[in-house]
Amino acid sequence: MPPTVTSQPPRFATAEAVARIAAASRRTQQPQSQGDLVSLAMGEPDFDTPELVTEAAHASLRAGRTHYSPLLGEPALREALTEKLTGIAGAPVAASDILITQGGTAGLSAAILGIVNPGDKVVIPDPTYSLYADLVSMAGGTVVPVPLTPDLHWDLDLLADALTDATLFVFCNPSNPTGIVHSREELDTLATLLDGTSTIVISDEAYSDLDYTGRPFTSTISIDGLRDRTVYCQTFSKSYAMTGWRVGYLWGPSALIQAAARIHNTFNGSVNTFIQDAALVAVRSCDEDVARMRAEYERRGEIMRTELAAVPGLTLSAPEGAFYQFPRYDIDLPAVEVVAALRTRGVAVRPGSEFGARGEGHLRLSYAASRQSITEGVRRLADGLAALR
Repeated sequence: MPPTVTSQPPRFATAEAVARIAAASRRTQQPQSQGDLVSLAMGEPDFDTPELVTEAAHASLRAGRTHYSPLLGEPALREALTEKLTGIAGAPVAASDILITQGGTAGLSAAILGIVNPGDKVVIPDPTYSLYADLVSMAGGTVVPVPLTPDLHWDLDLLADALTDATLFVFCNPSNPTGIVHSREELDTLATLLDGTSTIVISDEAYSDLDYTGRPFTSTISIDGLRDRTVYCQTFSKSYAMTGWRVGYLWGPSALIQAAARIHNTFNGSVNTFIQDAALVAVRSCDEDVARMRAEYERRGEIMRTELAAVPGLTLSAPEGAFYQFPRYDIDLPAVEVVAALRTRGVAVRPGSEFGARGEGHLRLSYAASRQSITEGVRRLADGLAALR
């Protein structure tokens, strides 16, 4: 009888990119409301997708629109977006420079991975959406966070210094997590700072339809000094309450969109045909739905602000867009510990530190939730903070 061989299980190595992301990432998973937990953590509309959009998907499926789509996206959808973007940009937009993506996340991923080389300097505001830094780390780039001013807008002097020799500047407008809307004046200043450089801009405008400032929203691509260096990233998730549909798009300089398309096609392939048919209906026919949801978000934001203003120890932000409050608390505990304690009180929020080192001491609350959830969630938050004192 041959001897019994006892071997150790093999030790598998993973790519260095995984370790880079794990080392740098601040992202956390937060739950949806369930049972007795009230979640003010999710950046997801609680509205149903407009009925016209859902009906269009059904009709597309019944018509047999279940085959592969062109890799850049359906021509009809790209043409409709050409008209939309031409109006936003105030300049001609070519359908050949539009890439339909698997949601905004895949669009951002394709854009950043199509631009950033190992060692490249990438500037981001601090705090900001945490995915950007993860993607830069995945590509092997170097993240340079730039602290915001106390009013949560850009510190233009610090930004000017940071942008020297930067390959890329990534930001969102309106901002997640702060809700700040960057003005035309700020964007004009950015254009001046970048004049004569080769720095690329990625402008994530996922919340552009959710602007409560009372002035017209200024897109980065409407600024003459920025349009030709900007990759515009958009999604159907927020404006149209289509988070689960996973459809977004990029537009920008041809070479950068071709690079992003190469990445996206490698990772994702084309977006589902019937989903794109539904997205086309959203673009053409759902402006009234967008306006209705926007008005309700604004009312919910006022409710949340009123409720939070009565909570001792909170310093409120002054959000102008999106659907977030980003208050500072006065308890001497890390945000992740405060969030964990609040979970035991039945309310989920996000730690400000998830969005950057300068987010420490803050909480991010979403008012993309029902009015009842907002009121009850803030009540539980107040009880939880009181118990930590």
